[in-house]
Amino acid sequence: MTMKMFLFKIKKLLQHKLLNRNPMKKLSIILVLTITAIISSCNGVKREPGSIYMPDMAYSRAYESYADHSNLTEKGINYTAMPVAGTMPRGAEMPFHIAQDAPGDTTNYYASRAVKNPIDSLSKTDNDEAERLYLINCGICHGKNLDGNGPLWKNGDGPYPSAPKNLIADPIVSVMPEGQMFYSVTYGKNLMGAYASQLNRKQRWMVIKYVKNKQLAAKAAK
Repeated sequence: MTMKMFLFKIKKLLQHKLLNRNPMKKLSIILVLTITAIISSCNGVKREPGSIYMPDMAYSRAYESYADHSNLTEKGINYTAMPVAGTMPRGAEMPFHIAQDAPGDTTNYYASRAVKNPIDSLSKTDNDEAERLYLINCGICHGKNLDGNGPLWKNGDGPYPSAPKNLIADPIVSVMPEGQMFYSVTYGKNLMGAYASQLNRKQRWMVIKYVKNKQLAAKAAK
């Protein structure tokens, strides 16, 4: 019994004179019909698909990355499961638009000075995470205190023949713009290799903000 038929029968019964004269009988019949409709609607026979508010959400047409796409190939559709060129995931940092310089060229290295750090400040949680990332990826050379005295130098007793840059006291690095720092961390500079594969863009900016905060604190303490 469909809902439309059920409502139609209720209407007919309410219009009947006997029902109008006997309210208890009317309520009893309505109750019986309601129970009958509920029981009949719970059987295993699906007569109607029902209404869906947003069918695209219930029956997605999207192709999953690891699904079998052989049917598309058979139709001449070359689906690579790769993101569309020029797109980026939601919440990701904007791509670094400056390319790496060719060997012997420093044009883009100096152009990166104009790039601003998208992270204005670090919360307590972000600062702790940035410090953790720094100690894992940078501390081995530049030291936990950013003074260049990491395990690889170790006051001259380490395997390095010369001390890495002192990020606090070095006259060049201590005033280096954050965009130029990002360029160096992304592509590498001199003996320092690239860290683009170890740290994503947001993590690189976080570490740079952490270093800058340490530099500012050291200057303020003087």
